[in-house]
Amino acid sequence: MTKRGNGLGSAPVEIPRRGRPNTWGVRTPLHYDPAQGKKVRYWIGREYATKTEASRALSKWLTSHEAGEVVARSDMKLGDWLDKWFVGHRVEETTRGGYEPKIRLHIKPHIGTKKLKDVTDDDLDALYRMLETAPCPSNNGKPLGAKSVRHVHNILSGAFDAAVTKKLISTNPAATANPPTIRQIKAQQRKYVTLDDAGTASFLGNIWTPCGRRGCGPLHFCTRDAPLWTTYTATGVRRSEALGMMWNLVHWEECAIELEWVVVEVGNKSILRRLTKDGDDNAIIYVDQALMNVLKVQRERQEMWKEQLGSLWVDHGLIFARDGYMLREDGITPGGPQDAGQVSARWRSTRQRLDLPERFRIHDWRHSKVTNDLEAGENPVEVSANVRHHSPGYTMAQYGKRRVEGARKLAAGTAQRIGLGSVS
Repeated sequence: MTKRGNGLGSAPVEIPRRGRPNTWGVRTPLHYDPAQGKKVRYWIGREYATKTEASRALSKWLTSHEAGEVVARSDMKLGDWLDKWFVGHRVEETTRGGYEPKIRLHIKPHIGTKKLKDVTDDDLDALYRMLETAPCPSNNGKPLGAKSVRHVHNILSGAFDAAVTKKLISTNPAATANPPTIRQIKAQQRKYVTLDDAGTASFLGNIWTPCGRRGCGPLHFCTRDAPLWTTYTATGVRRSEALGMMWNLVHWEECAIELEWVVVEVGNKSILRRLTKDGDDNAIIYVDQALMNVLKVQRERQEMWKEQLGSLWVDHGLIFARDGYMLREDGITPGGPQDAGQVSARWRSTRQRLDLPERFRIHDWRHSKVTNDLEAGENPVEVSANVRHHSPGYTMAQYGKRRVEGARKLAAGTAQRIGLGSVS
């Protein structure tokens, strides 16, 4: 009598077939499947022509299992795996804040229901092309840019890498996908807007000019942000770095400011955390005495707010802390970190009031300072160090292209040294 497979062992069994020769099948031994969290057994195959073929298939499986190369047999959906991976992914909160909407809006609605093991590089390529061409409600009805699509790819690549490590899939399909290239990303990047030194000087004069209206004084809204805007123009620090500056990290005698904290947006909140950008540890920038005098003005104004608010002020030691202007019951506590989004909103109002270029952002003060310093002939090494770029080469590659006058002087000097004028 033909032996039927009972699924309780791992020996090959003969399987009766109607109208065709019997075949041989073999199942795995009972083993732990990390994807399902329990012990399982499944068919390796049921269509082997001979018992020998089935035995060889079993031997191959056992060898692969012992080597840790057997992929778990899971029906887990990609969306479910992304949720699980995201919870355990160890990154900064700001990075998590960037991941979450892209997973929720751009990945899960389109391929989240596919089985993790069934996702291919073709599926990913189709997703990238769709994101680059289809209107996106979260992007004002416009398709995503190449940089955003590349970010989606990076998220998927990390999630699939983790799935390979967990033996949920054998290979990472993102490794052979075709996301937007670096060249395509650069081609879409907008040119940053800058103000020259004359424009910056005019701006500083305007923001420090009192409005003269009723109630105008040191704590009036008309010059409320003048010290903050001045700090951006004079130092080129990032928005988060200025908002995280601390009084106890100002070195008054050395005209230096130590950057140890930043205020960053996480979800709908702005939080204070230690500086980690570019791997800096207690980075120090050097400034002029004139800016130190601006900080003294800011300290005097802050002392006025402390006296006026009394116990409402909760001191965090911040230079540009939330002040007492237009406080709300459910708002940010005076003395604590400012809402970074509100700071940007106030900047847009200031930009419009002073008729600055429409796309000029707070971060463009950084671009302006570096560009103007280089065009003035300042030492690129010092320029790079004070804005804390990772190398002078990076600074020159990003900003040195606009040094028209310097290039002309170089050409004139070369022509004079080699006597180029005498050949015509």
